[in-house]
Amino acid sequence: MPHIAHFGAPVPDGFELAANDRPVPLGGLDVAPVLGLVTEESTGFSGRPGIEGHRADGSGWSPRFVAGSAPTITDSSVAFSLVDDIAKLGLDLLVELDPSGALVVQATLTNNGDTGYVVSRLAPSIPVPAIAQELITFTGRWCLEFQPQRGPLQGLTVVENRRGRTSHDRLPAMFAGTTGFGEQTGDVWGVQLEWSGNFAVAAEQLIDGRRHLQAGELLASGELELAPGESYTAPRVVAVYGQGLTAASQAFHRYVRGFDNQPSIDQPRPVLLNTWEAVYFDHNLDTLKSLADAAVEVGAERFVLDDGWFGSRRDDTSGLGDWWVSEDVWPDGLGPIVDHVTGLGMEFGLWFEPEMVNPDSDLYRAHPEWAMVTDGYEPVLGRQQLVLDLGRPEVRDHLFDAISAVLSAYDIGYVKWDMNRDVVAGSGADGRAGGHHHVVGLYELLARLRAAHPNVEIESCSSGGGRIDLGILRHTERVWTSDCNDAVDRQAIQRGYSMLFPPELMGAHLGPEEAHTTHRTQSLPFRLGTAFFGHMGIEWNVLTASADERKVIAAALETHKRLRPLLHGGDVVRVDHPDADALVHGVVSADRSHALFAYAQTQSVSTIMPLTMRFAGLDPDATYTVSHVDDFGSAREFGRTRPAWIKAPTTMSGQQLMNSGLQPPVLHAESVLLVELTTP
Repeated sequence: MPHIAHFGAPVPDGFELAANDRPVPLGGLDVAPVLGLVTEESTGFSGRPGIEGHRADGSGWSPRFVAGSAPTITDSSVAFSLVDDIAKLGLDLLVELDPSGALVVQATLTNNGDTGYVVSRLAPSIPVPAIAQELITFTGRWCLEFQPQRGPLQGLTVVENRRGRTSHDRLPAMFAGTTGFGEQTGDVWGVQLEWSGNFAVAAEQLIDGRRHLQAGELLASGELELAPGESYTAPRVVAVYGQGLTAASQAFHRYVRGFDNQPSIDQPRPVLLNTWEAVYFDHNLDTLKSLADAAVEVGAERFVLDDGWFGSRRDDTSGLGDWWVSEDVWPDGLGPIVDHVTGLGMEFGLWFEPEMVNPDSDLYRAHPEWAMVTDGYEPVLGRQQLVLDLGRPEVRDHLFDAISAVLSAYDIGYVKWDMNRDVVAGSGADGRAGGHHHVVGLYELLARLRAAHPNVEIESCSSGGGRIDLGILRHTERVWTSDCNDAVDRQAIQRGYSMLFPPELMGAHLGPEEAHTTHRTQSLPFRLGTAFFGHMGIEWNVLTASADERKVIAAALETHKRLRPLLHGGDVVRVDHPDADALVHGVVSADRSHALFAYAQTQSVSTIMPLTMRFAGLDPDATYTVSHVDDFGSAREFGRTRPAWIKAPTTMSGQQLMNSGLQPPVLHAESVLLVELTTP
C-alpha cells in the first residue's frame, strides 16, 4: 500500500524523505505498520481503517493489497494498481497534484471474485505531521450554516452526516494546524470530500503520535454491493496546505475555479432579483411586471421567478413533481412575464425542485413507487413532501423531459434547483438504502441537462446552504448560501463559507429591513455592505422601497459592478482581529495592484473607538492609494472627528498597511467600512 511521505511546506529538490525508517518499539507488533493511502487493518494498523467490506460468507473483510503492476508516473500524478488475490479485489489509486496546488486522491475498488462484495467504506487518508495539534470542523443549522468550531486534534474525531444531502449542520471538510494557527500564521492542512450525500470525515491521532485526516462516503448497511467485475469509485478527497488558514482557503478556491463548468472572470456574475421574499406564492402578472421594472431601475440584471408557477402549487402542500405551467395562475403561460423581463434587458430564471414530490400531485398518484420510502413503514414527510429516487433511470428520464420542455419553451437562462428536505429511510428500487445511487443519478441528470441546455446556469439551493460541496459545484455555478438574509448572521455565515469556496459562487442577497427568519431589523446600507462581496442579489419587494432607498440600492449595485472583476476574480483574504465582533476581510487582485477590504462592526465595541484594522496579502514594497468607498453609506459614523484618510485619499506602503494597519473611524454597530487600495 503506497503512502504519502510528505505533504506540506516545500522540501529541497533531491531531498530523501526517510518516511519508511520508523523504529519498532517494544510492547507491540514486530512491524511498524504503514499509514497508507487506504489504511489496512490487515497490516497491523490499529487506527480507523480506510477499507471495510465483506462477501456473503463473511470473507474479504480485512484485505491486504500488493502492487499488481508498476505505478504510472507523470509530472503531476502517480497511479497505482493494487490487488489482493486472496480477497479477490483490485484497488486503483490516483494521486494528483492539481494546478491549484491541491492534492487530489481518488480510489476505485473492483470485485475480481465470482460472488458479490459489499462495500462498507473506502476512504483515503492524508497524513499530517505531529505539529498539527488543533482541528477546525464545521457545524450549523438551517439559517446559520458554516459555523467553524475549534478544538484539539487528539484521539479520534469523526464527523458523520446521514441526511442524504450535505446538510446544514455538518460539512465534509476539516482543517488541521499548528497550535494557535490563524489566518496568516501557522501551518494549516485542509481536506474536503467531493460528494453531495452522506459522508464521514475523520481526524485521528494514533498511539505512536502519527496523525491523519480521512474522508469518504458514508454507506448504509448493505447499500453498495459490487457484482463480479463491478467497480466502485469513491468520491475524490481534496487536500490543501497553506501557511495560514487564508492560504489554505485560497487553494480550495483555485481548485473550484479550475472546474470546467465554472465561469471565467470575463463572464460577469449578473446581479439578480429573486421573487421569493417579495411575493412568495402570490404570483400576479401585473405585480411581477412592476417588480421587474423596479429591479431594472436599481440595476438588477437577472429576474428569477421562484416557487408557485406550476401544477397545483399555490402553497407548499401540493404540486411538487408536476412541472407544467399552471393554467390557473398563468393562463397564457410564462410567455408574458418572460417577454417582459427579457424586453427590459434582464435574463429570466425559474425555480424547480426536481428531486421532490408531494403526495398530493399528479406525478405521485401515477407513480407512488418512484418515492424513496421503505415498504411497510409509514413514510416520514418533510414539508409535506417525499424524495424521488433519482437512482431509477425512468425517474431521471421523466424529470429530464419535463424540465427540458420548459427550458425549451421559453427564453430561460437560469435555474434555481432546490432540495428542501432530508432523505429518511430512503430505499431504492431494490429495497436497499438508496442514498448513493440517488446522488450519482443527480449528477447524471444535471450533466444531461447541461449538455442539452449549455447556456443555462444552475444554482444549488437546499433550504439555503444544505447542499454546498465540491461535488455539486462540478454541476452548478452558484449556491444559495443560506435562507437567512439577516445581515448580522450573514456576516458569520459568509466568513465560514469563504474558508472553503470562492465568493463568485456565493449567493448574497439584499433582504428587507426586517429579516423574515429572525425578525431583526437592520439599516439598508449595512444590508448592502454585507451582500457586497458575493454573487450579489436582491430578495426583497423593492416596490415597497422609497425613492431614496432605490437610489441607495442603485448606487451600491453600480459600485459592485465596477469592482466585480476584482471581487469575483481576486484572492480572498481574511484577517484576524482582536475584537471578535469586528470582521476584517477583503479581496486582492492576482498582481496585488488592487484590493478591496471590509471592516464589519457587527456589535458595539467595548472600547471607546474601534481597534486598528490590519491588511494582508498586499505587496509590501508597493505604494497604495487608500480610499474610503462610501457610495451608499455603509459605514455609519458618530465620532467628533474623522481620521484624515477617510476624508481624502492618502498613500501608504503595503508594508505599513499590513504591519501597522489603519485606524477606522468611530462606528455604530452594524456598519461596514469599505477600503479600496490601488497602485499607480
